[in-house]
Amino acid sequence: MGLLSKKDAKLISDPLADNNPITIQVLGICSALAITAELKASIVMSIAVLFVLGAGNVVISLMRNIIPSKIRIIVQLIVVATLVIIVDLVLKAFAYELSKTLSVFVGLIITNCIIMGRFEAFALANGPWKSFLDGIGNSLGYALILIIVGFFRELLGSGSLLGYKVLGDPIEKTGVYAFGYENNGFMLLAPMALITVGIIIWVQRSRNEALIEDN
Repeated sequence: MGLLSKKDAKLISDPLADNNPITIQVLGICSALAITAELKASIVMSIAVLFVLGAGNVVISLMRNIIPSKIRIIVQLIVVATLVIIVDLVLKAFAYELSKTLSVFVGLIITNCIIMGRFEAFALANGPWKSFLDGIGNSLGYALILIIVGFFRELLGSGSLLGYKVLGDPIEKTGVYAFGYENNGFMLLAPMALITVGIIIWVQRSRNEALIEDN
């Protein structure tokens, strides 16, 4: 018998495709638009949400039977704010320049709809293990979209990935620039982030509809 049962495995696999928090539930769009101009920022934000949602779901699940219903939202905010502060301090200690780039967006993890939604819809009604898997699954689904968007925006907008020039040097006209290629600066602007996310949403939903028709 494997480590995960079928039901447990679906808690991780479903948010990656069939029930992705961004493309299907349309949550967490703000950060998908705001910090995806660079792949590195997308990856770091994804790791931050992975930690906050995974740990937060477990904490809320452990406390679910002792949290008064009238103050559950306040308790959830305190839990997520504490975890976000830890993330912010770690970034400032080990990646200060990147922490300045992400700046306010790390703080906005506190109000990320995906995190509060999973606390409310899942962690309050399930045990720590299932809540942990749910948190990991949804944060990976979120990360998948952020990384895809960040990959294309940085590649087509700056001609680089993770800061490394992969298409050649635009000044010395090497690589693809030797054939007249020019970086598309529009890819680095918020409107193109919205269009890129929209295309991914269209592809994902078309795929889901096709699978439903086949079944």
